[in-house]
Amino acid sequence: MGCDDMLTPHRDDVELTSPLQLPQLPNDAVWDGSIAYLDRDGVIIEGSENYVNTVDEVVLLPDSAKSVGDLRRAGYRICIVTNQSPINRGLWSSSNLSMIHDRMRQLLLRDDGDAHLDLILHSPYAPWEGAWARKPFPGMLEAGRQLIDSASSDTSLKNMNLKFGDDWSDRPDESNSVMVGDRGVDMSAAARFGVVGFLCDPDTGISSVMDSILGDSY
Repeated sequence: MGCDDMLTPHRDDVELTSPLQLPQLPNDAVWDGSIAYLDRDGVIIEGSENYVNTVDEVVLLPDSAKSVGDLRRAGYRICIVTNQSPINRGLWSSSNLSMIHDRMRQLLLRDDGDAHLDLILHSPYAPWEGAWARKPFPGMLEAGRQLIDSASSDTSLKNMNLKFGDDWSDRPDESNSVMVGDRGVDMSAAARFGVVGFLCDPDTGISSVMDSILGDSY
């Protein structure tokens, strides 16, 4: 299941395998391979049954910036993995989503200077398209791992060949990584990918599970 025969995840404004510059971890820490895969709505920002449609609707959940900063201070890279079917439903464009994500990044860094997002991946596909890149399938997590791993040694991502599903046999250990989401589809994606999932309260978001993630060190 390679890139050429599947509906792949997307990045904002650039191709999936465009160059990726990873922000330095706090205190110049050496990355040990840990990734926190985070859903967006109900985890980082307030969600809505009618979608988050404009930059004015972007509202951080309590302590979400501190939580992202704390994860990075603990050595995690941060990969947002978010279903965004309004794009393929024709409700709004990918450029609108990019502006929403730019606003989210600004608010996170305003509240915590360490709250960088290393990578944002989204699935523009509607549920009926059956995309491997749409949760509950793990395609975004699979791409996130490969992109971040590659970018940690070569930011150009030249000659990168992403693999998905059964085609990706040589997978790294994910025992030190986590997935945080507020819905069953997030936990299903985590289970299929083989990473520990933490289900958070959508009203409080990621801050409600930080004790469970970082344990005694938090």
